[in-house]
Amino acid sequence: MTNTAVKDVVIVGGGTAGWISAAVVKRLLGSRVNVTLVESEDIGTVGVGEATIPPIILLNKMLGLDEKEFLRETKATMKLAIRFENWKEQGDSYYHTFGAPGKSFAFCHFHHYFKRAQKLGLKDSIWEYDLNYLACEAGKFAHIKSPDPIIEMPYAYHFDASLYARFLRKKCEEMGVVRQEGIIERVEQHTENGYIKAVTLKDGTSISGDLFIDCSGFKGLLTQQTLNTGYEDWSHWLPCDRAVAMPSERHENTSPFTRSIAHSAGWQWRIPLQHRNGNGLVYSSNYYSDDQALDILSNNIDTTPLADPNFIRFKTGRRRKQWNKNVIAVGLASGFLEPLESTSIHLIQSAVVRLIHLFPHNGIRQEQIDEYNQQSKLEYEQIRDFIILHYHVNERNDSQFWRDVRNMEVPKSLTHKIELFKASGNIYREQNDLFLESSWLQVMMGQGIDANDYHPLANAMSDEKLLELMRNIKNIKNEPVGKIATHDMFIKQFCGL
Repeated sequence: MTNTAVKDVVIVGGGTAGWISAAVVKRLLGSRVNVTLVESEDIGTVGVGEATIPPIILLNKMLGLDEKEFLRETKATMKLAIRFENWKEQGDSYYHTFGAPGKSFAFCHFHHYFKRAQKLGLKDSIWEYDLNYLACEAGKFAHIKSPDPIIEMPYAYHFDASLYARFLRKKCEEMGVVRQEGIIERVEQHTENGYIKAVTLKDGTSISGDLFIDCSGFKGLLTQQTLNTGYEDWSHWLPCDRAVAMPSERHENTSPFTRSIAHSAGWQWRIPLQHRNGNGLVYSSNYYSDDQALDILSNNIDTTPLADPNFIRFKTGRRRKQWNKNVIAVGLASGFLEPLESTSIHLIQSAVVRLIHLFPHNGIRQEQIDEYNQQSKLEYEQIRDFIILHYHVNERNDSQFWRDVRNMEVPKSLTHKIELFKASGNIYREQNDLFLESSWLQVMMGQGIDANDYHPLANAMSDEKLLELMRNIKNIKNEPVGKIATHDMFIKQFCGL
């Protein structure tokens, strides 16, 4: 494709996507590349507050970020789970935690033993065997380090996205990333192959590069407006196409979990930060007007609003190529999956890490592009299926929206996973699937899917031994909860606030 060594990397757009991209590339490739980020203070970002998933722990460690400093600078809190309210049916709730219920056994997952114990009269819910759930219910958090994975408590963060971008910018500039202020007015392409040659700012400054990372948001300045990459529309599976966000005052006690509250044609998020709550409503314009959506959100915020509402329009789906010519689309420029499972930051992270693995040091090759795009496509599709699961499997009859998503035809890959679990209780994690078996289990059970059978290995012990095992595991899971601090006390003590 090209024989030119990649030395100059240009990132178009700042925000969370731009500064994560800059930080990862510069941190890992160092002096081998020059990194320039172009952004303008006059162009806002979508970031309204972010909930994340555990891989961000690895990202921050790789970037050399001190956790205490990170928590202070981004007004972050800890996240152990998402609580889904009114999703299966009105008045019902369940958790998708970052932990796993019970204890892992060779060849047979815990939920098979749990299913057999239920048949013997066990009345517990499976979440009562999950330490993350127990800590959420108690409003507690601690760094739990144990050689026994049965009492691990995996976590992620809630943080202010704009503060995170600012924090990363400071770290990037210390590493040698050059920030260029300005609005791009023109994009120049090589005549022989259509590759991007340079971007020209309104003041006439021209910034050339060998490789460009497009973090320009929904508009996709390089990947779409210049290269016309195209978009794969998934709105027939994920019909929500708008959101309205509005921050509010924090609660006296901050919960260590995200709330996802289903309404008649969409869902509401609540993200607790140190200084405020992040609130928003994701909805479908086919069922709600903007005024109706704002009215629902306003009536369901339980603290005083701190700003005017911010309306956001989107279309769920993905670019047909995340890497096109010498442009890699990252963040909203690459596609959009609604933030139901807090995957937005992770998709940025994985896109840039994938680029590092396939970095075209000695020139861009089609084989690298094809592999990158294949991995990106699979990742998006697997996350898409997991999000569709929440909508499609429901028992709500109070609105046309929920009846429509329950009756829609879904991807065959998702149908197979649901039917397999119903028939046998088996869950198989596909290669590189972001979500582990425990995640699929919690959402399928939470949405009301019941397995008709369990694995025969669960019959290997007597009834008495099985029920004793259940009691012991439950006691082990509960034991740490009484000893750890409340979530707010942890934040105060750990961060020195």
